[in-house]
Amino acid sequence: MYYDVNLLLDTCKFVWLAAEPQKLSETASAAIDEGKKNILLSDVSIWEICVKWRSGKLRLPSPPRIWIEEQRTQWRLGLLSIESKHLYGTTELEMIHQDPYDRMLVAQSIAEGMRVVSPDRNIAQYPLAVVW
Repeated sequence: MYYDVNLLLDTCKFVWLAAEPQKLSETASAAIDEGKKNILLSDVSIWEICVKWRSGKLRLPSPPRIWIEEQRTQWRLGLLSIESKHLYGTTELEMIHQDPYDRMLVAQSIAEGMRVVSPDRNIAQYPLAVVW
């Protein structure tokens, strides 16, 4: 069902996948299981995790550089780099979502034609495919 489409994990869903997979919806879990070779983590999620870890808002069993790469390897996640078209895309979005990390994920998803794995209702208001 999802094989031909890349899935972009929002930051929280990446953390859930790695640490608390039972929090994922059945639909999201099935999409992840079916599309293992097509699941991407954005550089913006790595940045968000680093910022939250440094500020003490996110606890991890090891520093982000180690933990994120271990999880990417375990789950076989590809990496989506931030490109200038993604940056410009954030300025072309309606201000539905105020979170800059989520706005970047939306811009990346739209630019790359990906589905986003997220329960965020604000993200779902943009013209993109959401899996949850």
